[in-house]
Amino acid sequence: MGVCKNCLQWILHDWGNDKCLTLLKNCFEALPEDGKVISVESVVPEFPSTDLVTQNVHKFDISMFQSIPGAKERTQEEFETLAKKAGFKSLRLVCRAHSYWVMELLKN
Repeated sequence: MGVCKNCLQWILHDWGNDKCLTLLKNCFEALPEDGKVISVESVVPEFPSTDLVTQNVHKFDISMFQSIPGAKERTQEEFETLAKKAGFKSLRLVCRAHSYWVMELLKN
């Protein structure tokens, strides 16, 4: 039997931490023990940089902040904190395409 997964693409950045936590907890509860959530989001770099990808992520962050109350781009550490609070064992950044990362949130 294959691993059951849910995919969230550009969803978490639309919401504040409380709503994201509710969403991730619901995903966690719906998954089997070997399940995972695949999420595609921008990840804010931990350290300042002037490269094009970092500039775009910060533009997305400002745009989200202005458009939707509570919305924001997050750092890897912020995503890891949300994942652990929702019950996930770990979060793994799999690959990046320009400004977007594919992340796996593993239940076990």
